[in-house]
Amino acid sequence: MKLNTISIASIAFLVFSISFTRFHASEAAGFTIDLIHRDSLGSPSLYSVLTPSVRVKNALQRSFNRVNSLRYYDSFKSVSTDVVSNNGEYLMRFSLGTPPVETLAIADTGSDLTWIQCKPCIQCFKQKAPVFDPNRSSTYKPVSCTSNACSSCDSSNNCNYVVVYGDRSYSRGDIAKETLTLGSTVIHNVTIGCGHSNQGTFGGGTSGIIGLGGGKVSLIKQIGSSIQGKFSYCLVPYLNEAQKPSKMNFGDNALVLGVGVVTTPIVSSTPDTFYFLTLEGMTIGNQRLNFYGLSSSYSSDSKSVQEGNIIIDSGTTLTFLPTEFYNQVITAVKRQVKSTQVSDPQGLLNLCYLPTGNVEVPEITVHFKGADVKLKSVNTFVKTSETSLCLAFAPASNLAIYGNLAQMNFLIGYDLEKNTVSFQPTNCSKK
Repeated sequence: MKLNTISIASIAFLVFSISFTRFHASEAAGFTIDLIHRDSLGSPSLYSVLTPSVRVKNALQRSFNRVNSLRYYDSFKSVSTDVVSNNGEYLMRFSLGTPPVETLAIADTGSDLTWIQCKPCIQCFKQKAPVFDPNRSSTYKPVSCTSNACSSCDSSNNCNYVVVYGDRSYSRGDIAKETLTLGSTVIHNVTIGCGHSNQGTFGGGTSGIIGLGGGKVSLIKQIGSSIQGKFSYCLVPYLNEAQKPSKMNFGDNALVLGVGVVTTPIVSSTPDTFYFLTLEGMTIGNQRLNFYGLSSSYSSDSKSVQEGNIIIDSGTTLTFLPTEFYNQVITAVKRQVKSTQVSDPQGLLNLCYLPTGNVEVPEITVHFKGADVKLKSVNTFVKTSETSLCLAFAPASNLAIYGNLAQMNFLIGYDLEKNTVSFQPTNCSKK
């Protein structure tokens, strides 16, 4: 296989405490909206003008920050709050309030709470869009401290939230109900966070987060009945897309049908924010490697596969594998790639080659339960500099994550009624 590389990005983590009440959404059989990669030429991000090598370095570092954030979750297991990762890299355009105010926020399947920066901004990061002013919206309704939708109040008797990220980014503000518009679809009484104090590694093109996880306050769960629990996305390789955005679909528009579709179950696990799948192994070229679980229970002699042993996440760039299995993958790739091995100038990835001529890399197939996903080189290698092409997998001590680099140029559909994820090889730039 000839190498055609690409690179993308990811970031941090959050903690918040809030309960949820249902709301009414306007009926919509199906609708589609654009997703704009933070580092693409079509992004309004303040950082989209950086050179490719700097963008790759920042992207990979944010990916490692996100994994460290997920590890941070372990210390909160005994606390009665929702603890989830946050901050993906694809921006979703939407409007908030009445009259509607258009803005962009990071779409993330690894987080739940939707929040944006709000006036008064006690301390806010720089954004290009106007900061949302709740006093100018006729549909903004603060959630009362006495409401069942509130589980935390401040000294001023405001129902509030706090999100804390693994890289020390944060957002603090009030919990409210508001009208949210996606394309022409109007959704009433959405539970949101109105952030008055927000700082950290957020790009200027975003005003906050759109939570698309599986937890009780995620946007997906809030509009679940109107979209029949279905959503999908098709991620365009962002350095190739110029002004071409990726697409995210809801409801009837989110069906993944036709030639090449493979489907795997979503496994119920903790925290419910994440979409857990079962990875049975990988084939590197013609060598099958079996995967039996996370590092704490990993055994190459085991005959059983641990259910729900990997998270699929739109907000993590790289695919992270437990160290023992990762080492097997590295060894198998080394056996089959004959090009000159070099060090990663960024110092982040372990297996890199000199990109002279046509580098032949093995086809890698990911074996999920019931679904064999054949990756292309765009999914498996990343160009970290003009002199290095690196395997886009990394080791992790206690978790496995199927990142968004591996998801590009696939139509990926989530059906939360059937509890499945489907994959279909697709040229996403033509969707």
